Amino acid sequence: MNEFQPDFAAARIRPSPNCGERRNGRVPDMMILHYTGMPTAQAALDWLCTEESQVSSHYFVDEAGLVTQLVPESGRAWHAGQSHWKGETDLNSASIGIEIANPGHAGGSPPFHEAQIDAVIALCRDIIDRHNLPAERVLAHSDIAPLRKQDPGECFPWERLHKAGIGHWVEPMPVGGGRFFQEGDTGQPVEALQTMLSLYGYNVRVDGAFDAETTAAICAFQRHFRPERVDGIADASTIGTLHKLLTALPGGV
Repeated sequence: MNEFQPDFAAARIRPSPNCGERRNGRVPDMMILHYTGMPTAQAALDWLCTEESQVSSHYFVDEAGLVTQLVPESGRAWHAGQSHWKGETDLNSASIGIEIANPGHAGGSPPFHEAQIDAVIALCRDIIDRHNLPAERVLAHSDIAPLRKQDPGECFPWERLHKAGIGHWVEPMPVGGGRFFQEGDTGQPVEALQTMLSLYGYNVRVDGAFDAETTAAICAFQRHFRPERVDGIADASTIGTLHKLLTALPGGV
């Protein structure tokens, strides 16, 4: 790809060859946040800009908060992979992708840097304002691909972003006792849980069987919205937080 003008004024440019046109005239109405999951920021940036990798993102944010734009926002970056949200599957055409330098779970889940999160907030706010993105359409990679992905992980400060006007969030229900559901359970209560997950956007079959797909969706939900405990078990805290989020959606559910 040739040089282009940055959409975010503070970004430097390093074009990635791994991109194309958004399909069917799709305009972005969602944003997906990732961690790089590689040992160093430079290795991750190089990989995103190497044709061999066949992956890219619109933006890359290093630990010091330097923002690099790899693909113009009008283009289709290759960051979402096989994914699903609210019945839509070509999320690369629907979204703007941001890769945040962090070694992730494989690297011990170190905290994100303050300057880095400040830069992510400034970038996200700018994108949201220019594209009028709904809060509930700012998602984790793990939300849209829960069987494959964990990023940006339970250490990512979603609440802090929400306080800055980014993303959908409610105060999680306290972790405690009470009835819970887990893999292997079946019945109407499991079907009701799957319905709630599906209404929010997760790709789960509503069949009353708490299977690996449902477990993965619960883990993804917990990573984003109830990060105190990520275990794939639908306890009262998880279900209550999900219900609060659905109620807090525009127009409610």
